[in-house]
Amino acid sequence: MTSLLSCLSAILLPLAPVAAGDMSSVARPPVAATRSVFLGKWELDLTRMPDTYGPPPKRVLFEFREIGDGKWRTIVDVYDRDGTVRHMPMAYRPDGRPVPAEVPNGEADAVAVLSPVPDTLVVNLGRAKTLGSVRVYTVLPGGNEMIESAAGLNGDGEPFVRTFHFKRLR
Repeated sequence: MTSLLSCLSAILLPLAPVAAGDMSSVARPPVAATRSVFLGKWELDLTRMPDTYGPPPKRVLFEFREIGDGKWRTIVDVYDRDGTVRHMPMAYRPDGRPVPAEVPNGEADAVAVLSPVPDTLVVNLGRAKTLGSVRVYTVLPGGNEMIESAAGLNGDGEPFVRTFHFKRLR
């Protein structure tokens, strides 16, 4: 019995300051800065396009960058079949607060981005003070595939959700 009490004392005594609310003597492991799983360049997998989308573009690239002070920049380049390129950069903090689009376009003139958990981004695109669409990006385990779930309204005002698959380029 004495050895059991000795063992329990050895375990519980260092925790006594915590029970009393004093965290100053508790050793904490250093907090390591982790690189977001989104950072890098991604390409849309055109072979897995939803059948409700219509004719796909020629190529779509996403790039996520940290630009300092807690901000990110996402650059979306859509290469259309007619040879034109839609270049859509946006700078934001992934905290859910709205920011104006850097280059207003037909889809958005404002954006709000939130990262509720490390492998997920929720993107709300607004246009002319109305909801354009909501996108949820999830990086799958392994870090080489990203899924985009895009929700919006079709031309008849009916809601839809489509899934797009991206492959990591770097």
